[in-house]
Amino acid sequence: MLDRKMLRDLRRLWSQVLAIALVMASGIAVFVMALTTMRNLEETRDAYYERYRFPDVFAHVKRAPESLVARLAAIPGVNAVAPRVVVDVNLDVPGMSEPASARLVSLPRRGAPLLNDLFLQVGRLPAPRAPDEMVAAAAFAEAHALQTGDAIGAIINGRKRTLTMVGIAQSPEFLYTIPPGTLMPDNRHFGILWLGHDALASAYDLSGAFNDVSLSVQRGVPVDDVIAAVDRLLAPYGGIGAYARKYQTSDFFLSGEIDELKLMARSIPAIFLAVAAFLLNIVVSRLIATEREQVGLLKAVGYGSTAVGLHYLKLVFVVVLVATVVGSAVGTYLAGVMTNIYGEFFDFPLLLKQVHGAVLSLAITVGVVAGLVGGVTAVWRAVQLPPAEAMRSPAPTAYYKGWFDFLGIARLLRAPGRMVIRHLTRWPFRSALTSLGIAMAVALLVSALHWLDSIEMLIEVQFERQARQDITLTFVEPLSASAMTDVAALPGVLAVEPYRAVPTMLRAGHRSRREAIIGLRAVNDLSRVLDTNLRPIVLPKQGLVLSSTLAEALAVSAGDIVSVEVLEARRTRADVRVAEVIESYVGAPAYMEIATLNALLREGPQISGANLIVDGFKIDALYDRIKTTPMIAGTALLSEAVRPLRETLAETITIMVTFYVGFASVIAFGVVYNSARISLSERARVGCDAGVGFLAR
Repeated sequence: MLDRKMLRDLRRLWSQVLAIALVMASGIAVFVMALTTMRNLEETRDAYYERYRFPDVFAHVKRAPESLVARLAAIPGVNAVAPRVVVDVNLDVPGMSEPASARLVSLPRRGAPLLNDLFLQVGRLPAPRAPDEMVAAAAFAEAHALQTGDAIGAIINGRKRTLTMVGIAQSPEFLYTIPPGTLMPDNRHFGILWLGHDALASAYDLSGAFNDVSLSVQRGVPVDDVIAAVDRLLAPYGGIGAYARKYQTSDFFLSGEIDELKLMARSIPAIFLAVAAFLLNIVVSRLIATEREQVGLLKAVGYGSTAVGLHYLKLVFVVVLVATVVGSAVGTYLAGVMTNIYGEFFDFPLLLKQVHGAVLSLAITVGVVAGLVGGVTAVWRAVQLPPAEAMRSPAPTAYYKGWFDFLGIARLLRAPGRMVIRHLTRWPFRSALTSLGIAMAVALLVSALHWLDSIEMLIEVQFERQARQDITLTFVEPLSASAMTDVAALPGVLAVEPYRAVPTMLRAGHRSRREAIIGLRAVNDLSRVLDTNLRPIVLPKQGLVLSSTLAEALAVSAGDIVSVEVLEARRTRADVRVAEVIESYVGAPAYMEIATLNALLREGPQISGANLIVDGFKIDALYDRIKTTPMIAGTALLSEAVRPLRETLAETITIMVTFYVGFASVIAFGVVYNSARISLSERARVGCDAGVGFLAR
């Protein structure tokens, strides 16, 4: 009989129950989407890393003999060592007017790489005695519609060579490949090419030597100890500091996305479930209040408190069941969409997409807990109600003057307005929670739309106010400042500003951070350093200018001392005072006046590259000259850096904003609709009492 009554209640309250179920289903959908996507990425990453032997430690060196490999392998805890040659070069891609750049990576003389193995999609590896054969990264080949047999020009150690593509591959090391000086992958202008070791080593006078090495570490062995040992061995050969997997570019970005999904799974569903619990509480409370006499009658004819309590809890569990089924189905679908989006960001050969039973079980548990939190307090009141008291009609509502009457606000309102305010103040806690529920919907909507404004603000600050150059050139190695004359003489160059980039280890107390120091002129017009108010600053003659992110990581402020260890050339060390802390929208940069940085390095005036303003009418001639200039290792075009940022983020942010706008609408609808229905129900029940009380006053 009680089950039939519950079904009648559901039929009578179907619209309110559906609204609550949709709110709860939205929370469960976000929960399932975030956790399932996170699991998919983690499992895909772990399987890919293990199958293709992704290293634990990476290091770059100026030039080290191959005999050093045995000493590296003898470090306690090291499983395998893979030396290689890695260089950046300019490319001349057929059918492309602007220059592209590539990172050339050597392959072992025989067999597959010991670490960072290749997933070969098409073709084969370069032949040992074919110095001009190469394998291209799949993303780069796809961006240019390259096929095996196609040729690309490359400036290798001052000589232009024609490289023939014999295969297309992917590597766990290059899941997320960012060109120097940009924020997003640009597979059209930057790619990875693998060549035979002997061909690449001989071109750069590295026969019998290497300039890059990767190591795998046994489980349980502290990676920091291995890094310290690697640094000691490589320091005499120009090592610039080994680093762990978590700082490797691809893994850093991938792990960051996984961490964001974890945060999403913890924070956003809590909003939906809290609102759903609140709505359940007021609906069940109102239902029990209107069925007060029925509760008393049930207890009087022999139904125990447990049976009555379970009757109302079943109503709660029906809501939870509907919400869990709908939310799990929608969340699983959205997880597939999200996983595909991440597949466009990260160059996986295969994405593992599956339904995770543990995630669904956890979603059910979360939904049940939210339902119990919302329903138990209301049901408990029904259970505790004695039969005799329950069968007696509740006392009429007492109406009295409130603060708005004493302040004279009531005289400014008509009768309906006074009724609305008195109704709100009659249940202040419920009114406050209703307002909070609507506020959560608005907050979710604003935060979602805020992403669009944030991206536009980032682009404006980074590419219009700060980086105002057209092209950034990166040299093969630091050159004398006199090279500026040659750069200024390139076709179409209107303005030139040099920069010096030096890898360093910054330390403050027990805190440390590996970061490059960028040396610039004191006053710059192209690459400007902005303060917290986005105004250009003059770099001080002495001291460091740190971004707020870097200053926070080191726990320093203006006036504090930072220990600077240079990770190239003479590996000098010095204590430098922090002159100023600025805001940075991208990365965690550190700046220094270029002459001061040269002095810190104990070198003459040297530069790592140059920022250019160019004449658009002579751009093709400039591109042709850059393609044939040996000293230029990389070219970053500002317009091409902004384009992929806008295109990629426009697609992904639009999808995410659509999700959250829909979810926010569900919350707002659920709260407003249920509040309105309950208010109407109360007006219908206590209308006579309210009218009498109003007329009496």
